[in-house]
Amino acid sequence: MEYAIQAYELCKKYGAHFVIQNVSMHVPKGQIYGLLGRNGAGKTTIMKMVLGLVKKDSGSVTLFNQEMAGYQSEIYARIGSTIESPGFYSNMTATENLSVFSRLRGKVDGNKIRNALGVVGLPYQDKKIFSKYSLGMKQRLAIANAIVNDPELLILDEPTNGLDPIGIAEMRTLIRKLSQEYGKTILISSHQLSEMEQLVDWVGIIHEGRMLEECSYQQLRKNEHSYIRLVVKESEEVCKYLKNSLSIEKTIRSDASVIEIYDLKYGTLELNSKLFAAGFAVAEISKCQNSLEDYFKKLTGGVGIA
Repeated sequence: MEYAIQAYELCKKYGAHFVIQNVSMHVPKGQIYGLLGRNGAGKTTIMKMVLGLVKKDSGSVTLFNQEMAGYQSEIYARIGSTIESPGFYSNMTATENLSVFSRLRGKVDGNKIRNALGVVGLPYQDKKIFSKYSLGMKQRLAIANAIVNDPELLILDEPTNGLDPIGIAEMRTLIRKLSQEYGKTILISSHQLSEMEQLVDWVGIIHEGRMLEECSYQQLRKNEHSYIRLVVKESEEVCKYLKNSLSIEKTIRSDASVIEIYDLKYGTLELNSKLFAAGFAVAEISKCQNSLEDYFKKLTGGVGIA
C-alpha cells in the first residue's frame, strides 16, 4: 500500500509532560483517514508535527516517501491544510481574501480561486464580506483556501467544529467529494464518532497522546467491538500474564475481577486452557459484543467520544 503520510514513534514533551508519546501513523494515499479522540488528546499537535509547525522531540515523519528533514518547497506545495483559523480579513470578500493568501504563496491565479470557491459552493466575486458569513461559510472558505493550489494532500483539523447538524452534513458531503471526485488524500481530525463513522476509510484513535488503535474502518467494524470477558480472582496478575506470555496488549480491567480482552488472538477454549495451565482459576469466560460507541468509551478510559 502506498502512503501519503508515514509517522514513526513521534514524541513531543513540554517540560516533563508528554503530550505525544510514541505515535506511529500511516495515511494511505487517496483515502480519508480519521484521527479520532477527545478534546485535548493530541490530534492538533500531531498534525502540526506532520507539517513541521511543531518541532518533534523524537521520531520521524515521511511525506510522499520523503523524510521531513529533507522537505523542499515543492513538498509543501502539494499540501493544503486548515489548522486553527487562517485569519481571514473581516472586511474583505471571499475572492479578495483568497487573492491575499495566494499572493503570500507567490502567485494570484483568478481561475484557481474561482475553481476553489466553486468546489466548496461559495460564489466568485460576491459582494458579501467575511464578517457577514455564517460559521459554515467560514469553514468552507477555509477549505477553499486549502485547495486553491490543487494539493494532493489535505490536513483538516476539526472542520465541522461548531456547525449545526445541517452544516455538518454539508461539510461531510464536501469532504467526501474532495476524496472521491478530486482524488485527494485527506487527514481529518474530530472528536465526534458519529461524524467519522459516515466519512472515513481509515481510523487512528488517539488518547492522552498515544495511538491506541489504527486500522481500516471496515476492520474496526468487523472485529474491534468483539471481546472476551474474563472473570478471575487475580486480575492484575492475569493481565501481566496475558501481556508478557501471550503478547495480548489490548485489555481493560473494568473492575477488580473482570478483564475485557480486545486482542482476539485466542478463542475462549484455548485461552481458558492456557490460563488453567499457568495456574489461574477462571470463574467465567465468554465472548461478548460491544457497540462501537461502547468500545470507544472503554478504550479511552470509560468516557465517550461525543
